[in-house]
Amino acid sequence: MSTSPSQLRKVLGRREVLGLAFGAMIGWSWVVLSGEMIVRAGTIGSLLSFLLGAVMVFLVGLTYAELTPALSRAGGELTFTFVGIGPRASFLCGWALVLAYFSVCAFEAVALPLVAGFLFPGLKTGYLYTLQGWEIYWSWVLLGSGGALAIGVVNYFGLRLASFLQWLASLLMLLVGLSFFGAGNLNGEWINLTPYFTNWSGFFSVVIMTPFLFLGFDVIPQLAEEIKLPAPVIGKLILFSLLLALGWYGLVQWTVGLSLGAEARASSDLPTADAMTAVYGSPLAGQLLVLAGLLGIVTSWNAFFIGATRLIFAMSRARMLPAVFSRLHPRYDSPVAAILLMTAPAMMAPLLGRPALLWLVDAGSAAAVVGYIFVAASFLAIHRKYPHLPRPFRVAAPGLVGVLALLATISFALLYLPWSPSALLWPYEWAILLGWSGLGALLVLITGRRLSKREKEEQRSYILGDYDRVLLESGSEKS
Repeated sequence: MSTSPSQLRKVLGRREVLGLAFGAMIGWSWVVLSGEMIVRAGTIGSLLSFLLGAVMVFLVGLTYAELTPALSRAGGELTFTFVGIGPRASFLCGWALVLAYFSVCAFEAVALPLVAGFLFPGLKTGYLYTLQGWEIYWSWVLLGSGGALAIGVVNYFGLRLASFLQWLASLLMLLVGLSFFGAGNLNGEWINLTPYFTNWSGFFSVVIMTPFLFLGFDVIPQLAEEIKLPAPVIGKLILFSLLLALGWYGLVQWTVGLSLGAEARASSDLPTADAMTAVYGSPLAGQLLVLAGLLGIVTSWNAFFIGATRLIFAMSRARMLPAVFSRLHPRYDSPVAAILLMTAPAMMAPLLGRPALLWLVDAGSAAAVVGYIFVAASFLAIHRKYPHLPRPFRVAAPGLVGVLALLATISFALLYLPWSPSALLWPYEWAILLGWSGLGALLVLITGRRLSKREKEEQRSYILGDYDRVLLESGSEKS
């Protein structure tokens, strides 16, 4: 394998980039979580809580839209926080987002057997044990683990193949979704929308899920060195992908609310699929939607796998992780060690069963919000320190946008704390978050002691590339 730390090739066009971002945000969650969100908050309450979460994410998306084309380096947020705040903040931001991305990959490994079980009810064989009331079977574990292995193998053969499969799966999923929205709004009944609102605890429990559901637009910065598009277009694609996801999730919740009554939603394992069955009057329609959800598993899983491996690659190139993770395959240009690092633990996730789905959603959401806080703070700091940095895509009123994004993300972070009605679940969700944080803190201490002055200069060179010179020419920083 090549030991060069920076040989990624530009292979992604507009279609592939949009397919990666949209497919990442949609995934399987629109099938499995939409009914749960309505049950928690009510039909209108669910839509309003999701919209509130979307406002926070969109504010952060504006900072990404400006920073990504201005500092187009693999790892995205790693570069933003390094420039704006410093190397340790850069590591912490990157580490939080690796957890967020991995949580999605593990989520999909658990979700895959659930989809298969809906389509093939006789699939459960080889009982192992019961966890939190959910029975774990060997057949489900093998299927989920096999899916994780397949995603790893596809990515081993390079980004060109993975991005093409992503675009194709996203297109097919989009067509099925449109057929559901059309029939549901024609054949649904307004009486089914009751209850419109449940309670504030349910409302905020949906709010804290939204960062996880929107997680995916931030995959674009991870691939910055592999995108062959004009810089301003990259910023526009980030915002456009967010608007697409907002429209999609809103339509799913509204259509499920119209199509199924409250009792049917509460008793259904997959309310979105049952809603599709109801509006078409055929179980085949529900199975078709589940197949579309299966495609969503593939798109989300693949996109976050790509994003996580590029982020790990960038952190390794910056001497924040062992050098082996920045080595690329000589033929496919894939970060093989990073792929192995993501594949192996994802193969173990199905052993946790369905209870792990919500644990991963909430812990992954919290990790994503931590990353967003760092990006919002870095956005403000970069505007202050480098006022003349060339910005191919400019945000109007950047000071106001940055402050609002920072306040919104901090407010979201407070929702996960113990005194909040939507606090993370003890011990499972806190164990995921605190365990990962502890490991990250240990790595910060280790890497901080090991780097010499020369190595720190190399770290800056690897993170910034040619932008090191650009920043010196455009900033007001004296260092």
